[in-house]
Amino acid sequence: MLESDFKSVNKDIKVLLKDAQGLFTAAAALTGEKADEMRARGMKMVDTAMQMTQDAQQSVIAAGKQVAVTTDNYVKEHPWGTLGTAATVGLLIGLLCSRKS
Repeated sequence: MLESDFKSVNKDIKVLLKDAQGLFTAAAALTGEKADEMRARGMKMVDTAMQMTQDAQQSVIAAGKQVAVTTDNYVKEHPWGTLGTAATVGLLIGLLCSRKS
């Protein structure tokens, strides 16, 4: 669920930035009030994209903290199982790394 939300936000940000870039390009060719209006619209789009980026970053940080808390609780509740799993994974990685190609 979170991954699809982040992909959607990423897509929205790219669209906003592309639209803002188009407005800035068009505004460069214009002068006067119309150019100022287009620049203002472009800046508003960039600000919106920045806010979306900050919101997504906060969501990722919150999700990461939740994963860390959940993992910490699991390890405290199942220390021997966690140790056995970690040792097994370490052994398998060691065997794979030591294999000659």
